[in-house]
This record gives sequence, C-alpha cells and structure tokens, in this order.
Amino acid sequence: MRNTLAIARKELRVYLTTPWAWVVFTAMGFISSMFFLDLLLKFRDVHEAVRKSHGGWANAPEDYQAFRSLTEGVVVSLWSTVLIVTLFVAPFLSMRLFAEERRQKTFELLMTTPTRPIEIVLGKYLGAVAIICCTLGVTIIFPVMLTSLGPHSLEWSTVLLGYGALLLWGATNMAIGMFVSSLTESQMVAALVSFTIAIAWMLIRFVAPHADEPARSVLSYLSFDVQLQNMLKGVLDLKPIVFFSSVIALFVLLTHRSIEANRWT
Repeated sequence: MRNTLAIARKELRVYLTTPWAWVVFTAMGFISSMFFLDLLLKFRDVHEAVRKSHGGWANAPEDYQAFRSLTEGVVVSLWSTVLIVTLFVAPFLSMRLFAEERRQKTFELLMTTPTRPIEIVLGKYLGAVAIICCTLGVTIIFPVMLTSLGPHSLEWSTVLLGYGALLLWGATNMAIGMFVSSLTESQMVAALVSFTIAIAWMLIRFVAPHADEPARSVLSYLSFDVQLQNMLKGVLDLKPIVFFSSVIALFVLLTHRSIEANRWT
C-alpha cells in the first residue's frame, strides 16, 4: 500500500507541475461558468415570467417547472454540461499515464523496481482519480456562490450526490484511458482512442430507443446517462455505483494484464 500511495503522490505532483493540467482546469472553469451564467439568467427570466402570469406555477409551461428551485433549475441542469466536458478532458488527462513512460524509455526502469505491477497500476490510477477530482472540484464554486442567496437556497444532499455521479463518470473514463495508454507509446493515439470509446458510449443513448428487444434493454442498461440520472437528480441509487465500479475494476484488471504481458517482452 505504501508503494501505491507513493506512486499516486508522484503522479499527482507530475500532473500539477505541468501546464496541461492547468489548461484543463481553466477549460472546465470557463465552459462551465458560461453555462452557469446562462442557466442563472434563464432562472431569473422564468421566475419573472411566472410572477407576472395568472395562476403562478400551476399554469406555468412544463419546461418552466424545472426552474422552480435553484437546485433543479441551475445546479442539476449544469451537471449535463460538466458530464460532456469531462468526457472531453478525461482522455487528455489519462493519455500520459503509461504512454509517456514508454515514450521516455522509463517503462523498463519502472518494471525493474521492487514494486509489483498491481501497485504501479493502482498508484497511477489513484493519481489519475485525484486529478479528475481536482478538475471537477473547479465547479464547486458555483453551488457555493448560490448559497450566498440564502442558507436554504440549495439542497446540498442533491448537490453532493450529483458530484458523486460526476466522479463515478470521471473515474470510469480515467480507467478506460489508463488501459488504452498502457497499449501504446503515443499519447495522442491514447487520447483519441479513449475519446472514441467515450463518444461511442455516449451515443448509446441515441441508438437504444431504435433497437429491438432484448438489444434495447441491454443498450439502455449500458447507457451512462440512464445509469446516472437518479444520482444526478439527488436520489441515492446503488445500481450506478455497482455498474461503474465494475467497469473501473474491469479496466484496472485489463491494464494490469497489459503491464504484466509487457513486463516479459
């Protein structure tokens, strides 16, 4: 365990001392802030329209109902944007995990250290999860800002469950990216292949409704947004936790097997 944590700290330090991580942080902050401001303005406009209308919320259009509270109208709506941004940035954060070791010819040196391959894989993965936590943590400023409107302006249980869902999604993408990175010495190839896998996974939601049974049920189950929708709305659901944990375990195991195979070649 000591070796694993040492490798994780080393990976996190490398991430935070390179410009790329800070570019990702800036991109996440800028893009999410643009959508946050747009949602906040829409929230204000909806409330003004409802206040001026007869019957209030009872007669408000259906698409207005989500804006009855800041939590649902702004924060929960913002999660969709953060999910998509995470899909784009995770491959570029994970691409260096093993590909850079191969490119710099330090992979063989790493394999000769008195550290088991599983400790190397887990250490690198924990470092990757830490950096995705930092990336998602950039957006915590938005719900914090909303609490300045009043102590009861947000449902923090919903906010925290939403962050849990985002972390599951980000950690899963990092596990996939780590496995792809273990197969190549090109960081760009690793990023593009990981991104292609993530995009294909996202497109399942559009394919599933047009498929026949039982393919429709299988594809719906595999769709990440179907898995996460309850947690993103503040409902504690063990199903996505088990699902994404299984996917993470699978790709960590595949990475371990890949490293083991290359150790003897």
